Amino acid sequence: MSSMEEVETEETVTCLHITLYHPCQEEKQVFRNLKFHKRERHRVDEVAKFGRDSNICHYNLMDTRVSRVQFTLQFFRQLNSSELGFEIKNMSKKTKLIVDNVELDYLNKIDLPWKCIIRFGDYQFLMQRQDGESVDYFETCFELAQASLLQERHLPSLQPIPECGIFPSLVYSQAVNPVEIDENDL
Repeated sequence: MSSMEEVETEETVTCLHITLYHPCQEEKQVFRNLKFHKRERHRVDEVAKFGRDSNICHYNLMDTRVSRVQFTLQFFRQLNSSELGFEIKNMSKKTKLIVDNVELDYLNKIDLPWKCIIRFGDYQFLMQRQDGESVDYFETCFELAQASLLQERHLPSLQPIPECGIFPSLVYSQAVNPVEIDENDL
């Protein structure tokens, strides 16, 4: 056997790419303890914890308004499938966690979609899974967004509705009225 035949094939590792945004990042540096642009490898039995308590959480957010443990991510394999994924669980008793448009109360959990936005307070996390084959490890990789992820994805924000019931952005968009077309004219 040649040395090439003896070498094990290298498994790809599932990576969760996480883009972070907070409007006060410049002043408060709430993400200062995270390592950006570097893949971090974790064993699959590790639960990735995000929060302000650096003794408990691997991903520490430097903000007193964040819960000690805000949320957790756990890597898993779907039942009767080779598909790998993550589940997310809200660990905050005070703040709802929003995954795309699904609100999670304390201890609620759901499977993390392939690509989604996680929100709580002023925090926005765009999470996107890059699939791999390894059932022993997963990786995380952080990026910092310069602008709101909600604006980039055109998702509704959690802003209150004005008393008049009309958002200023809708006033301008209503200047062009829809045109009715008879289905026979198509």
